Amino acid sequence: MDKELTANDFAPEQVQAEVKEKRDPVRTVILASMVGTMIEFYDFYAYGTASATYFPKVFFPEVTPTIGLLLSLLTFGVAFVARPLGSFVFGHFGDKIGRKQTLVVSLLLMGLSTVLIGVLPGYLTLGLTAVVLLCLCRFVQGIGLGGEWSGAALVATENAPANKRALYGSFPELGAPLGFFLSNGLFFVLESTLTTNQMATWGWRVPFLASAVLVVVGFWVRKKMQETPLFREAQKQKRTTKSPLIQVFRSNWREVLQGTFIVAVTYTLFYTLGTWSLSYATTNLGFTNKEYLLMLMGTIFVFAILILFASRIADTFGRKRVLLFSAVALVVFGLLFPYLLMGKHNVAGALTFLIVGFALMGIAFGPLGAVLPELFPTKVRYSGSGIAYNLAAIIGAAFAPTIATWLATNWGIHSVGLYLALMAVLCVVSLLTMKETRDVDFKK
Repeated sequence: MDKELTANDFAPEQVQAEVKEKRDPVRTVILASMVGTMIEFYDFYAYGTASATYFPKVFFPEVTPTIGLLLSLLTFGVAFVARPLGSFVFGHFGDKIGRKQTLVVSLLLMGLSTVLIGVLPGYLTLGLTAVVLLCLCRFVQGIGLGGEWSGAALVATENAPANKRALYGSFPELGAPLGFFLSNGLFFVLESTLTTNQMATWGWRVPFLASAVLVVVGFWVRKKMQETPLFREAQKQKRTTKSPLIQVFRSNWREVLQGTFIVAVTYTLFYTLGTWSLSYATTNLGFTNKEYLLMLMGTIFVFAILILFASRIADTFGRKRVLLFSAVALVVFGLLFPYLLMGKHNVAGALTFLIVGFALMGIAFGPLGAVLPELFPTKVRYSGSGIAYNLAAIIGAAFAPTIATWLATNWGIHSVGLYLALMAVLCVVSLLTMKETRDVDFKK
């Protein structure tokens, strides 16, 4: 890094010359961009943990444990399938009427769906209707999530000085480890204080209901923030478009494909680390759920630190170099990590797997908050970055835990590593076709 971060790195005075419009204080930008993605990842981690541990018994009690687990993990993928629809809807309005209003609506839709999951009756009460309602809540949640990340990334980067866009773009990215820590931390506390029967009957509901607190805070922060200065400027100069979706697919389809496969590997990696490995470790490696959650919470700090470090480096040396390094390293990691998850209760191997995996995740994930918005012009930036991000969610994450579980069961753990390595290769190919975006004119 060229220097240590100081308060001056975030000083709003540094960006006044770039856009003369009044802008929000940096602390508001940080909170407004971070809180939504924190809730997004909190919700998804809570669902991932519950679907890998409790939902097979709550919603699929009449099938074998293995089939119940696979069906439960399939419901995990429903929200990802809905996310592109959400990116179409919220991207359209985000590019047409502004970032602020769409982000408020997406937050409420996402948060209310999560709370409803916490009050759903199980299969023994409603039968198949319970499963249908669970999938419906996940679908609506996915629509809300479809507009969340891209809007948050735009709030951060469209308020940033040109030489610190990756650093500012890391604000929403930091929501991922924060949401992960809050979700898993709450599950850890609950599992430490409640019996197994209590967790299965009502304890798993608490994290979903508790997300209401985060939604209220997020709603308050986003109602206070202003529209981003770059979008206000585009509106004044009449550089917005009435049909952003048509425009983005007509003029920027290559960037959509590039962004999709650049992001997809980060999703595959994360849900391999945070969801699949939890299920695998507790069913095959002799770890208790509480033990593995504790290791996950401890190693997530590596993820957060590397997000900031990689973003800072990306501002100095360019996004493409940093992302190529992480993608190539992930190919190697995919081929080698299965050797770390061998033997019963191998704490050293599991910790090494999580530390290295989350370090590479931070390097791969940090610069994305700048890269995806930089691929698209202002008039289609919300739509383009949102579509790419959410298509990546389907390809990289929607069925990643299910695929990894099926591969491990039928072909062994090395096939899971090959699956991750293949996703990393696709990322390398996309990066090699992409131009460096650090110096693009972000006002256009």
